[in-house]
Amino acid sequence: MQDRPRKSAPPRRDEVIPEERFQRYHAYAREHGVNRLLYNIIRLLFVPAFLIWFRLERQGREHARVKGGLIVAANHRSFLDPFVIGALLPWNRQIQFVAKVELFERRWQGWILNRLGAFPIRRGQSDETAMETARLAVERGGTVVIFPEGTRIRVGGLARPKRGVGRLALETGAPVLPVAVHGTEHVRRGWRIRPRKVRLRAGPALTFPRTDKPSPSLAATVTERIWPNIELQWEYLGGVPALRKAAVIGAGSWGTAMAVLLARGGLEVQLGTRTPEAAEQIQRKRENAAYLPGVRLPGEVSVRPAAEIELAGCDLVCFAVPSRSLPQVVGATADRVGSRAAVLLLTKGLVQPLGLLPSEYVSERVRARAIASLGGPAHAREAASGMAALVLGSHDVDLREQLFEVFDRAGLICEPTDDVAGVEVAGVAKNAAALAAAAAQPYGMNAAGIAAAGIWEECLDYALRKGARLETFAGLAGVGDLTATVLAPEGRNRRAGELLGKGVPAEQIPGRLGQASEGLDAVPLVAETLARAAVDAPRLDGLARLIRGEIDPDEWIAGLRRAERQRRAA
Repeated sequence: MQDRPRKSAPPRRDEVIPEERFQRYHAYAREHGVNRLLYNIIRLLFVPAFLIWFRLERQGREHARVKGGLIVAANHRSFLDPFVIGALLPWNRQIQFVAKVELFERRWQGWILNRLGAFPIRRGQSDETAMETARLAVERGGTVVIFPEGTRIRVGGLARPKRGVGRLALETGAPVLPVAVHGTEHVRRGWRIRPRKVRLRAGPALTFPRTDKPSPSLAATVTERIWPNIELQWEYLGGVPALRKAAVIGAGSWGTAMAVLLARGGLEVQLGTRTPEAAEQIQRKRENAAYLPGVRLPGEVSVRPAAEIELAGCDLVCFAVPSRSLPQVVGATADRVGSRAAVLLLTKGLVQPLGLLPSEYVSERVRARAIASLGGPAHAREAASGMAALVLGSHDVDLREQLFEVFDRAGLICEPTDDVAGVEVAGVAKNAAALAAAAAQPYGMNAAGIAAAGIWEECLDYALRKGARLETFAGLAGVGDLTATVLAPEGRNRRAGELLGKGVPAEQIPGRLGQASEGLDAVPLVAETLARAAVDAPRLDGLARLIRGEIDPDEWIAGLRRAERQRRAA
């Protein structure tokens, strides 16, 4: 399992530097602002270097030409951000900026930063000293750069802002210049400063009425007015769009649970049904009585027919449909999904007719910026209640980080990984293995174990050929999901397998269950796919023949035992 992308180190709560040094840095910042000689020398050297080495692109510089004090509010991706922001502003604007106190731990480094306009802040605390220094600097007619996110956010979209910038804007009445920085996170590798394209864009300055001692709620409200202007500049530069609006196509149990989770994670969600009648009923009752009774839909979830959802305006589109329905759903929606949107797949199975993985099928047909697949032992009702563990597979590190944060806010355990093939093939394998175990159970626990283990092994062989990692199958997406599926007394694959093992024809089983079984639908296609990939899979092939009605359960069990003896003999 791949580790979650790392952000900046958490703030240290101990005294990083002595209080006397801390106060001395603030005293210099309040009395002098910057050392003008050193500041101008550094700027004279750095700005041409940035323009050449980083091919620095500066947009919206005219918006910085305001009189008096100025607050520059920007996103934060790298330690270089204050310096490139300084290159964006006019020469007569010498900036000051708040910097984490850890940067002042070395005396020589702290002295230089302080003379270049930096003053320390103790992150993770309510640092009134830093706020007072910033206020005095702005009221003196200076320029203060503040990063509302509170820390560097190197991957994903922008984080949620803290209210300090709103408080500073209200206490000073100074204009706030929204600035986006894009590309600085790719510049540094260790001590190497690499030549990567860096872009900045400033929007029109915002002003707010001056207020003495603004309340925290008022400061937060003003911050929420400022931040979308930074996001607008960020997305204009090509930054990862924030996840604000989501559409969930498929109002079954998992689709409904996902709509609840995304809403709980802070998104505005539209849940798409097949028919207007179903949409009207769910919207009126505020629950999906047919698939997830008793689970109330949050107010942030609206329900409508899938055909009526404006997918072009959604930042995230979730396909929560069985694998056999995915081609139809993708065909009906592909041209409506925006190129800046991301896609989340809840489908477990292979896609007909070629046996493609869901992510492979969708990536060829939908112009999304990134695709993720969800795995793990998550039962829909448990997930909706916040008691589930998920595995999130995506090749896009930004999308992994964004969805991790959404699910984290929703209260779920989420493990991000770039092993998409492992997550998706594990989902196929657990359906097939659980179906096989239930079908073999009438012949004894040993037969059930042989059936499940054999099919699991054959699917694992195929996954490794697809580039999957063994640890994915050994973790939540594999063994964890298989265990949960086998133990679920009302699970569709278990019930379908029990009926199949009793001799009920496969075509009659969905009618008895009242819904489709992913395993029952998928096994014949999985067997064909493994055969095309030259994977020796006699146990999976036998289960497919049982589903097609070519053999009866007794013949299938006998075939399992032959295959097991042959494997041991080999």
